[in-house]
Amino acid sequence: MSTIAFFPEGAYGPTNNCVGIGDVLRRRGHRVVFIVEESFAGTLERQGFEERLMRLGPPPEADEEPGQFWKDFIRETAPVFRKPTIEQLGDFIAPTFGALVEGARYVDDRLREIIDELAPDVIVEDNVVSFPALPACGRPWVRITSCNPAEMKDPRVPPTFSGYPASDRSGWEEYWQEYRRAHADLHASFSEFCVERGAPALDDLEFIHTSPHLNLYLYPEAIDYPRERPLGPTWHNLGASVRATDAAWEAEPGEGSLLYLSLGSLGSGDVELMQRLVDTLSASPHRVIVSKGPQHEQITLADNMTGAEFLPQTSILPQVDLVITHGGNNTVTEALHFGRPMVVLPLFWDQYDNAQRIAETGLGTRLDTYGHEPDELLGAVDRLLGDAALARRLGELSAALQAAPGTTRAADLIEQLLQRGT
Repeated sequence: MSTIAFFPEGAYGPTNNCVGIGDVLRRRGHRVVFIVEESFAGTLERQGFEERLMRLGPPPEADEEPGQFWKDFIRETAPVFRKPTIEQLGDFIAPTFGALVEGARYVDDRLREIIDELAPDVIVEDNVVSFPALPACGRPWVRITSCNPAEMKDPRVPPTFSGYPASDRSGWEEYWQEYRRAHADLHASFSEFCVERGAPALDDLEFIHTSPHLNLYLYPEAIDYPRERPLGPTWHNLGASVRATDAAWEAEPGEGSLLYLSLGSLGSGDVELMQRLVDTLSASPHRVIVSKGPQHEQITLADNMTGAEFLPQTSILPQVDLVITHGGNNTVTEALHFGRPMVVLPLFWDQYDNAQRIAETGLGTRLDTYGHEPDELLGAVDRLLGDAALARRLGELSAALQAAPGTTRAADLIEQLLQRGT
């Protein structure tokens, strides 16, 4: 039996992705331990995993909800989401990287304690900034990129977080110049910190190291980007990584198609936006399942809706006909895994890239999240539901993804790394 330590970012998307892979590995007899923020204490234990706790900042005066830091951060910065992505670089993306880097600095000593105590045979991380304790520990480690693969920069791939089309490069150079201006000082200081703590220097414009051992990402080939430079032999695309640990869920029978509305655990904190979408969909002839999120008590559902604060998404998606989503990478890849068309309403980070990619590959529709009219959303829903050719295409894509589960592929690759030892 090998000990495998998973270290996901303190948010539900990366955590759920790691849970799916960790579940396969533990069923194969491995000891699986999750390194999680204290606010997540008990969350992974309830799913049968060991936990080791750490903090990314000083303890608060009051108890925290899981991922509370990022819920507060998103709520405070939500007005920035109404700006063009190039303006979000300085107002949101750079401050977010700044907060993540500060957390990496704060937790580095604690991570080294945990690694020394567990003595894991391999460490698997799913983060967007480096934690120097991992590359400095001398143990095999795996990087998972569960964000849009534009994070792995390439001359043929649109700029990271831009949401720009792949076929039109106007604006790319201006965006990259602003990206560099917004991040240059932070990148330089963090790279210096990594070296001080025994890790390599960071590559240009990168806040995270590529593992010399194994790197995984999840993005179905049908929507992946063509590249000028191949990613290299340590990189493997899982397609999708859909966990099998969610509780069972059964849709109530009724008239009309069944829609699923989710802006993710962070995006759903924008109560005004959520209520606007709910009010729009109340005029639809369809039934709607609403993932209400952390501010669930402030969201009033219509008669054609059911919902709750948390829902077992991977149990719901096979039963619905269409997904209305913020464009988080997990939701996008899970919807494709089950062959569901999407209306994408991006808010921040890689959601714009996913929204654009879904639109330009013809697998759904991208709308202006705050600027669309109610009839645009209702019309997009009906068009997608009535597109028989799209339904056939999504069915074929779903069959291919389900025939080669990403969680199994990831577990196989991690076991191969365990056998090699480096």
